[in-house]
Amino acid sequence: MTPPFRRHVLYLPGFDPIPPRRYRELYRREAADQARISGHRLRITKAEAQGFAWAVHGRVEGHDTRTVIEVALWSDIVQASMRQGIIGTFGQLVRTAWTYIATGALSRLMRLRRGPVIAALYPIAVLLAQLMLALLAGALAGWAVAALGGGWLGLPVALAAIWGVLVLGRRLDGRLFAYYLMHDYAFTAQHRGAYPAALEDRLTAFRARLQAILDDGPDEVLVVGHSSGAYLAVSLLADHLRAGGADPRLSLLTLGHVVPMASFLPDAGRLRDDLAFLGCADLFWLDVTAPGDACCFALCDPVAVSGAGDPDQRWPLVISAAYTHTLSPERQAALKNRWFRLHFQYLCAFDRPGDYDYFAITAGPQTLAQRFAGRKPSPGRITRPVGAR
Repeated sequence: MTPPFRRHVLYLPGFDPIPPRRYRELYRREAADQARISGHRLRITKAEAQGFAWAVHGRVEGHDTRTVIEVALWSDIVQASMRQGIIGTFGQLVRTAWTYIATGALSRLMRLRRGPVIAALYPIAVLLAQLMLALLAGALAGWAVAALGGGWLGLPVALAAIWGVLVLGRRLDGRLFAYYLMHDYAFTAQHRGAYPAALEDRLTAFRARLQAILDDGPDEVLVVGHSSGAYLAVSLLADHLRAGGADPRLSLLTLGHVVPMASFLPDAGRLRDDLAFLGCADLFWLDVTAPGDACCFALCDPVAVSGAGDPDQRWPLVISAAYTHTLSPERQAALKNRWFRLHFQYLCAFDRPGDYDYFAITAGPQTLAQRFAGRKPSPGRITRPVGAR
């Protein structure tokens, strides 16, 4: 009897303060949908693993498979970076905008894709609109008190109105996401593209965990990085390979990357060096984005556009998830204007799946290299170097 194909997935999420069980429940729900559509048989159970993980027992493409999916946690670092009050967040706004504008990073980003730049400007616009509305409310409240003969009481009333509107805006952020996105971009800009010490320490821990996973002997170890987790995955694997960790069982999948938001900043030399190294490494690297995802740099080769490419560059293989083809018109209509949900679509079911199927990749019987052997890059791939090394 042929033993099942064994895989261990190490998943690096983006800037996300939410507990990792969210990713398990997302996988459980979407795997059921994809199994119904594609004929997979997938069963999710608890995994015996060091970190937060789950097991996928599959019958995919005629073969039995066993996959452990483990989340590489850095949500505590994200949570710590988000402990800013209202005033602190507005301070972040000023510093972050100045960093991207003064360094020229913003102008270079706009030469690639407008969508993610608009997404980056969105929290600035919303927060400034809230501030203007608060000042207007304060002025009206102060005027009204003064007109009624309140005299000096107009000032504290005006200040209370200003603060009340700002507090209301903060409480509505579960729908607006302005504060969340501001914290996200501020985290990257704070060190002008360099990794803070806490994140470097976490990457060191991830590298030790990656080696332990390889030592366990699965048929494939697949590192998956989503959103800003994509560039963390790049640095993780660059560190691992530089230390002599080349292994044919190891592969990299990056999804919905936002690499230029970090690599275009002046102190991101570490990341640019990692991109240059991994672009020529003996490692299969697939990068998947979609023009329908306005929060990512769709079809932008993260190595080349960052100015880290050279004539020997081999990776990544850049392909599109092609939402207009892999999602039915009905599904596209249901997801219209749901920007965050579209940014997570790579981790979800497609009702008209093409060659990109997250659940076949993570729970199927082929390695990433085998599944995409001979695949050509998407014709819309962007490789012009916009960020300077």
